[in-house]
Amino acid sequence: MPKEVFGRGYDFLPKSEVLSFEELARLARVFVALGVEKIRLTGGEPLLRRHLDRLVAQLAGLDGLRDLTLTTNGSRLVEQAAALHAAGLRRLTVSLDALDDTTFRAMNDVDFPVQRVLRGIDAALAAGFAPIKINMVVRRGVNDHEIEAMAERFSGREFVLRFIEYMDVGNSNGWRLDDVVPAAEIIARLGDTMPLVPQYPGEVARRFRVEAGGEVGVISSVTEPFCGDCTRARLSADGHLYLCLFAGHGHDLRTPLRAGASDQELAGIIRATWRVRADRYSEIRAAGSARQPKAEMSLLGG
Repeated sequence: MPKEVFGRGYDFLPKSEVLSFEELARLARVFVALGVEKIRLTGGEPLLRRHLDRLVAQLAGLDGLRDLTLTTNGSRLVEQAAALHAAGLRRLTVSLDALDDTTFRAMNDVDFPVQRVLRGIDAALAAGFAPIKINMVVRRGVNDHEIEAMAERFSGREFVLRFIEYMDVGNSNGWRLDDVVPAAEIIARLGDTMPLVPQYPGEVARRFRVEAGGEVGVISSVTEPFCGDCTRARLSADGHLYLCLFAGHGHDLRTPLRAGASDQELAGIIRATWRVRADRYSEIRAAGSARQPKAEMSLLGG
């Protein structure tokens, strides 16, 4: 959330417009009944939500949910990792774009040092999270000189490292195609310094095993878009369903939820919305014709 856009005095959502934990858990239950097997808590920064471990406990108890995970910037993991694990969270992703503090702050526009994130990762390992996924967004001329250092630092069995092409999420990050380091270039650079053994591809990543026993991967959503294979939806904190990371608007679930809709009625709304999904922004962007307003990353997460 760039300070020049979301600085002091920004008018954030009133609490009444934010879904309660009980409302989030109920909608999650409806999604799981429709076949959703994985839920990821993102943000903004999800650990800013007070008592998040209570929501984790509610979600972890859902019948049929196979995977519950959380993506965080790591700034509050020292304080919360143990409680999250005790509540039932078993998988964790930490967004970390650099090891050098100056580069880290340039990428993330934050007022805390990278060492706080590294201490949080250590706390998460101590709490029982392993392997921990580390996501690095690579931006040419800003942090791409740290690709090899990140691969070396997180090459052990306790980590899964993902390099992500810099994307034009939202409208405020000043994205240019020239800033993108293609996944193929990242793989070539890594191959010059460490052996890479190809693994079965993941949902969105090309995966490689490294000599130290860990795993690295690349997500090429700009140079090799995968819109046709996407099975993800996003529920915002204010109860809107977004069918794409690059969507400009969401579908309101909060109003029918609070108006007394049954689980069956909510499922019908979700099913009808998903059936007409036609989002393919990344493919359109690759063709050079993508021009549309988009929701910000702070609303939709990763």
